[in-house]
Amino acid sequence: MTDATPQRPTTEGPLVARTPAELRRALDGRGRTALVPTMGALHGGHRTLMRLAREKADTVVVSVFVNPLQFGPGEDLDRYPRDLPADLAVCGEEGVDVVFAPEVETMYPAEQMVTVDAGPMGERLEGASRPGHFTGVLTVVTKLFQLVRPDLAVFGEKDAQQIALVRRMVVDLNLPVEIVGAPTLRDPDGLASSSRNVYLDDAERASALSLSRALRAGADAADAGADAVRAAARAVLDEASRATPPVEPDYLALVDPATFAEAPADHRGAAVLAVAARVGATRLIDNVSVTL
Repeated sequence: MTDATPQRPTTEGPLVARTPAELRRALDGRGRTALVPTMGALHGGHRTLMRLAREKADTVVVSVFVNPLQFGPGEDLDRYPRDLPADLAVCGEEGVDVVFAPEVETMYPAEQMVTVDAGPMGERLEGASRPGHFTGVLTVVTKLFQLVRPDLAVFGEKDAQQIALVRRMVVDLNLPVEIVGAPTLRDPDGLASSSRNVYLDDAERASALSLSRALRAGADAADAGADAVRAAARAVLDEASRATPPVEPDYLALVDPATFAEAPADHRGAAVLAVAARVGATRLIDNVSVTL
């Protein structure tokens, strides 16, 4: 078996490509292709992305790569959950055709000197809290687009700022990829599905539910204007900050979805109410679309 031959771990599972050569052979002649970029630790939210991709393409590719370029000092790169056999099982159940699971040395064979600058939008909210994060995201997404050459790529709307930046990058750099957003999947208790939810114990999870409650409270106040939206959501988070364990908000913002700049008090039309907070050692994000 040569290096350019992708492997199939089971007779029913997806082909697994580890190198660009294996990936090209796996995708040769497969028609319209959809890419679902992930960092693994696949959950129900990822399944919805795969199903949407399957509806829109002949071939579904899932990338599984924990991208070190988007983690800052002191973040959870080393403890980020990794379980490729479990991820392959999920992909097999969802009918994924190819899994691209490269090593770090494959994606970054040398020090990455040329990167994709996320611009002013990438310096707001998540970008302000995690400097350089979106440069790392856009750089690896560009590399994946170059390697997979998909017709479309599916991203989850839970990472609202990320998908907004990817869409802007595609326009600004004339990349021939259609970007498709999938609605946020929530657990029955309202918590947004996330690979980081596995870090939460029962008490922390109970406190973390205040994020989705805050967003609902803000959305319910939309008829009263932008300031009322922010105040309603903030009241829920203020109460949660006194809970045990406490919720420690990083930001709560009502922003223009095109720029992620803070929406003024007289804003009308579409907006995104976004929140990030730490519960114990776990940092979570969530958002909801609001029409003012």
